[in-house]
Amino acid sequence: MSQEKIAGIRGMNDMLPAEAPLWEHVEQVARSMLRAYGYQQIRTPIVENTQLFKRGIGEVTDIVEKEMYSFEDRLNGEQLTLRPEGTAAAVRSAIEHNLLYDGPKRLWYIGPMFRHERPQRGRYHQFYQLGVEALGFAGPDADAEIILMCHRLFTDLGLIGLKLEINSLGQAEERAAHRKDLIAYLEQHTDKLDEDARRRLHTNPLRVLDTKNLALQDLVSAAPRLADYLGEESRAHFEGLQSLLKANNIPYKINHRLVRGLDYYNLTVFEWVTDKLGAQGTVAGGGRYDPLIAQIGGKSAPACGLAMGLERLIELLKEENLLPEEEGCDVYMVHQGEAARAQALILAERLRDAGLNVIFHSTADGGSGSFKSQMKKADASGAAYAVIIGEDEIAASAAQLKSLRGGEGAEGQQRSVPADQLVEAVIDAFVSASE
Repeated sequence: MSQEKIAGIRGMNDMLPAEAPLWEHVEQVARSMLRAYGYQQIRTPIVENTQLFKRGIGEVTDIVEKEMYSFEDRLNGEQLTLRPEGTAAAVRSAIEHNLLYDGPKRLWYIGPMFRHERPQRGRYHQFYQLGVEALGFAGPDADAEIILMCHRLFTDLGLIGLKLEINSLGQAEERAAHRKDLIAYLEQHTDKLDEDARRRLHTNPLRVLDTKNLALQDLVSAAPRLADYLGEESRAHFEGLQSLLKANNIPYKINHRLVRGLDYYNLTVFEWVTDKLGAQGTVAGGGRYDPLIAQIGGKSAPACGLAMGLERLIELLKEENLLPEEEGCDVYMVHQGEAARAQALILAERLRDAGLNVIFHSTADGGSGSFKSQMKKADASGAAYAVIIGEDEIAASAAQLKSLRGGEGAEGQQRSVPADQLVEAVIDAFVSASE
């Protein structure tokens, strides 16, 4: 009797072979771009101490209050959490391994993050982020470069139409003064606030400004603006960022309600947004988080960063039909008979040694199938050439090289090649086809 089928967890998705080329394309373009800006890769564990995120992200944020996957280690009783974002973990690693001892560092990472929230398009329980962290850099030029880097990635992928929104959260004392007045303003309108806004009123009132509730838009638009509380240094930093963006012809909009969802931000915050993905319109976002390094136990140092949701980026590429061209294999090995199968395996390895991609025909029952059925599979594989070995080829120490895509001469051209010259013949055929 067959067992009941076990399905995957909702909100944690499989990446199937058909989608792998698109993911690989995005990652390859991103890696190339990151090298161009001098960023080095860092990899941190998926599981971290829960306190890292409570202290780093903020205990009254939605992530810590409602969305983290946390559990107790049965071995030693430690409170652990699947990482919900990458910045706190990267900073923890930089502190623990004293990475800033010889100066600032540019770091990047890619990998799965976990949040317990309602799954929807572009938002899942397990999702992948590409993140960059510029640690030890204080000026608005670091903020601008990260924004420019993001813009370059979009350009390299062929994406257009994403819009940049920026804001300044100032420094802690400026936010405190604004917070006091914001709470007083919202308290005058508690009868109009929804349940979520009332919950945040005294714990995280800035997040009320970021509400998506259409009924509250007029109310929050009339609320005190943080920009009016910024001091001279904060204004100079923000104006410096704008000047650099203008000099590089990067259009932007100042969104006074943009606050991001994490407590560690100060000064610059930004988001790249699109209207093509429904409610999940933010493709990338980040900003400056100067307090964080000291907040989780390191020596105080400035920092800024960026996080990009890869599922949303890939959804956008699909929406724009910016899919990479499918790559077929180079050679398909067709064979019949025991001796031919052994010889085909040997020649397939030689072709791979030369850097070619080779599919060796194999069947579930251990047989090889007719030449006709194998050639159908060779053609369906997308291979440029088929190498055919049967009894006659074994007797002559040869192989048949057949063009499947009009590579060397006309499509369907076939010739016999000595087995010990096959690699050179295939390479010559590709060279001739490209001329």
